[in-house]
Amino acid sequence: QVHLVESGGGLVQAGGSLRLSCAASGRTSSIYNMGWFRQAPGKEREFVAAIRWGSGSTYYADSVKGRFTISRDNAKNTEYLQMNSLKPEDTAVYYCAGSRGGAWSSGYQYWGQGTQVTVSS
Repeated sequence: QVHLVESGGGLVQAGGSLRLSCAASGRTSSIYNMGWFRQAPGKEREFVAAIRWGSGSTYYADSVKGRFTISRDNAKNTEYLQMNSLKPEDTAVYYCAGSRGGAWSSGYQYWGQGTQVTVSS
């Protein structure tokens, strides 16, 4: 089993930046991809970004491409989401996720508890 804990959410003005962190523990050797998802009120959860734990290759949703950067520190078993040029529509609960498989935006088995990001206009 893998345990994921997010941190770094908060309130920021439009145009500002936040960095989310996700610390993984447990059977981290089983992780192939790590990702970020988000869920806004009244909407379904959506994919944001993902990174291959080994190679560091990345993949982004079109809505965040060029503004968000996903990265990882294998030594710390931690992934990050640097969010710049934030917009009010980025407001959501952000979830860290881990997958044993290779699909970028689906099939994640492990989930964190979520962290709230609120962007004011």
